[in-house]
Formats: sequence, C-alpha cells, structure tokens
Amino acid sequence: MPNPWLHWWTDSVSLLAQPTYPRLLLAMLLGSVIGAERQWRQRAAGLRTNTLVCFGAAAFVDLATTVGGPNNTNVIAYVVSGVGFLGAGAIMKDGGSIRGLNTAATLWCSAAVGACAGAGEMLDAVFVTILLVTINLALRPLSRVIDKRSLAATRNVGIYRLVIISSREHEKAVSALILRSLAARPLTLRELRTEETEESDEVLIQAVVESGNRDKLLVEKLAAELKVDPSVTGVEWAETSLDAD
Repeated sequence: MPNPWLHWWTDSVSLLAQPTYPRLLLAMLLGSVIGAERQWRQRAAGLRTNTLVCFGAAAFVDLATTVGGPNNTNVIAYVVSGVGFLGAGAIMKDGGSIRGLNTAATLWCSAAVGACAGAGEMLDAVFVTILLVTINLALRPLSRVIDKRSLAATRNVGIYRLVIISSREHEKAVSALILRSLAARPLTLRELRTEETEESDEVLIQAVVESGNRDKLLVEKLAAELKVDPSVTGVEWAETSLDAD
C-alpha cells in the first residue's frame, strides 16, 4: 500500500524543484530586506510595499518567461513603466520642496531586483539588493556632509526663517502672498510649511528663504510687507541655518 506521506513529500519536492518557486521566494526575501531598511527609517513605502513590488515584478517576468519564452522582454518594459506610475504616487510637493524622490527611486530599484529574480538571474538580484541597501545606508550621511560643506563654502549666503501667523481660513491666501512677495525679490525659497497652534483658528506658516548676498534688509522689507496684509496677524524673522529644526 503506498504511503500518502511519502507521496506528499515527493510532490512537494518536485514543486520546489521547478525554477518558478525559488525565483519568487528569492524575490520576496530580497524585497523584504530592502523594505526593512525603509521601514526602519519610517518611510512611506516600507516593508510590505517594497516586498510586494519586488515580488510582483518577479511574478510578471517569470510568467512572461514561462509562457512567451526567455527572450520575451516586453513584460519587463511594462513592469518598469508600471512601477514608474507607482513611484510617482510616493512623490509629494510640500510647499517649495519635494519629498519622496528617494522612496520612489527605491521602489523602482525594488522592481529591478524582482525582474532579475524573475528572469532567473539570482546572483544579479542579490548583488543589486546589496548595492541598493548600501546606497540608502551609506550615502545618506555622506550627502549630509556634502550639503554642510557646500553651505559653508558659500559664506555670503544668508538663511532666514520667517514665521507668519494667520487665520486658518486665510492660510492659502497668505501662502500665495508669500510666494508672490518672494518672486519680486532676489530671495530663494528653501522651505514652506504650515504648523498647528494652540489657537484652533490660527496657523503658523514658516518660510525658510535664502539671500545670495546676506542682505538682512531684504528680509526685513519682506516681513514689513507681509505684516501690512490684513490676513496676517503677526510676522517674526531671524537668521538661521539649514540644520536648524
């Protein structure tokens, strides 16, 4: 009489021996490694998102290879463009700055890892994962050092922080006023953000601006112009640095 456990074990081993399953398992593992680093840094696209992107790319490429043959590269092109739309959703405009570019690029690279695994290029997938995690870990502090030295090299550059108090209903109008006033002056907007206050009907609008010739008079005139507007309750400004909170 045949042993059912032996039959189940034989079927399981034969399934795992097929090239599809190791590829998908490797893609899931490598995607989780990439996502774990992103989750540790509390990024929008973390563990599950990167794992799903990597796994999904591998599944599509593996399916194309199985059905259409090893030279079917059209699906890889579709995966690249599809993940591009997904990454665009992670990019957000926050005032004068843009956030999420690194998150979108990481998702794109996660898809590349999955595509390598799905195509059977196991070593390439592992190598790309190592490089990707190294880039996110090692180049981040290096980029900060470069930014600080670059800022220190331009000694004539002045960084100023303006704090504008406005009612909540006039928040958008005051933000537009700030942008118009800056456009009329040789000042560069570095950051624009809104914060809540203890007063429920008031908001703080913080603008970090840069003056190429360290001209405090320009910022003083800007603050005076904003203060005249009836939508503005108060304006304060001070010289600061990009490293300040």
